[in-house]
Amino acid sequence: MRVMIINPRFRLPIDTRTTPHLGLAYLAAVSEERGDEVFLFDADVEDEPITEAVRRFQPHLVGITANTPQVKSAWRTAQAIKSAKDVPVVLGGPHVSVLPAESAQRPEVDVVIRGEGEPAWIKLSEIIENAQKGKPTFTAQDLLDTKNGLLDGLLGISYFTTTNEERHNPDHPPIADLDTLPFPAYHVFKMDRYTNLQPATDAIDGAKSFSVMTSRGCPYRCTFCSQSIMPIKWRARSPENVLKEWQHLVHEMGAQEIGVLDDSANIQVDRLERMADLFIEHKVNHVPWIFVNGIRANLATQELLGKLKKAGLKRTAFGVESGDPDILLSIDKKIDHDTIRQAFKNAKAVGLETIGFFIIGLPGETEESMNRTIKFACEVDPLIANFSMMTPYPGTKVYEIAKRQGRLLLNDWEDYVFFDGRARYELGDMTAELVERKWKEAYRRFYLRPHRIWMTLTRKDFWLNWRRTFKVAWKTIFPKKEKTELRKLMEAGT
Repeated sequence: MRVMIINPRFRLPIDTRTTPHLGLAYLAAVSEERGDEVFLFDADVEDEPITEAVRRFQPHLVGITANTPQVKSAWRTAQAIKSAKDVPVVLGGPHVSVLPAESAQRPEVDVVIRGEGEPAWIKLSEIIENAQKGKPTFTAQDLLDTKNGLLDGLLGISYFTTTNEERHNPDHPPIADLDTLPFPAYHVFKMDRYTNLQPATDAIDGAKSFSVMTSRGCPYRCTFCSQSIMPIKWRARSPENVLKEWQHLVHEMGAQEIGVLDDSANIQVDRLERMADLFIEHKVNHVPWIFVNGIRANLATQELLGKLKKAGLKRTAFGVESGDPDILLSIDKKIDHDTIRQAFKNAKAVGLETIGFFIIGLPGETEESMNRTIKFACEVDPLIANFSMMTPYPGTKVYEIAKRQGRLLLNDWEDYVFFDGRARYELGDMTAELVERKWKEAYRRFYLRPHRIWMTLTRKDFWLNWRRTFKVAWKTIFPKKEKTELRKLMEAGT
């Protein structure tokens, strides 16, 4: 069966990283394992219009991913596909997992897959393939016709029947054994068209930069995090299985950089230690790797970080969020500032580079609490300080707080696109003007300190990327107020 998997266009106000979508790489891998012919269409790097690609490939099934600012682009992509071919169109991803009916009721969307997509995707592929064998003229409407009962037992999906009946089948259980998943199918991507993981910091060939997932799920439920829509159960791949993928990327794919995208990679410290031992033993530790989304600071001992450094770890991030003790407590971070301080000290002591994630404008913030966050960022002094304005994504506790007690400053889902320098909500005395002002101030106060300027100017990678770095910095701190041109591009690009 021919399967088309799509990342719809996702334009950002600044030139940020563009890397292969790991979730779609897994989806492509399980489809190929099933025996399907897979065509991966990433609209961010493709030259061909989607309609031409559909007419040329003639898929039997199409899957589209969508986060919140991307979902309208996904709908437009689905419309374009339907105009070219009557084929079942499936949407998956974070946004549709939270609001499945919103997408499922659209005429261009046939099925929504909620949560982890691989099991339901493979079962749906089997259903469609078997139905097509029995009926060569099979259409998407046949899939949704209750008389056929094709979707009745498929867990983890939402759809509207041909009689407009709303159906939400029970959730599919999380994948119990992640070692059963095939390695991501990077060969289906046009790898030479991507950047590396952190292009503002490193000068790495994008075609040799790969992402890895060693665990899924998160036992923590921070109020601001959209991870809360995914399974709470944390599941991990075995160190031996991770090593096999690492060896594949290093020896067969020529990896120059590997990024670990886990949300909570260090929940089991002994597992990470075993991984480090294997990387050293099998001599793959010469390739630098990064914890892109960070690790838990309360589990980042100097002993662990030292072993990971020997295993090739170059940089790790820590989610600090706030420098104010009361705000930190209110977001259910379940950590304190002394622990965070120690984690940064431990990382620096063993020679690791660090990233700190900070949020400006959390519920309950005042100018004083935001000042504490900026001051704390300067104190722990990571190599990279990433300040973001709080965005209340659907499915998070902050979203519910902002809806009930505040005022959302968003007209549609494309307003959720990040890096455009705008506050997303107001709450109490916390105005948009205050949040935007403190966010800009945070970047200035952190990066324009004399020793930070000197540190930046003495980094080799800075001079290799200086034009791009200055461009990103300027657009971050001085964004345009109106994003009409960006919106036109997003609406036009399918």
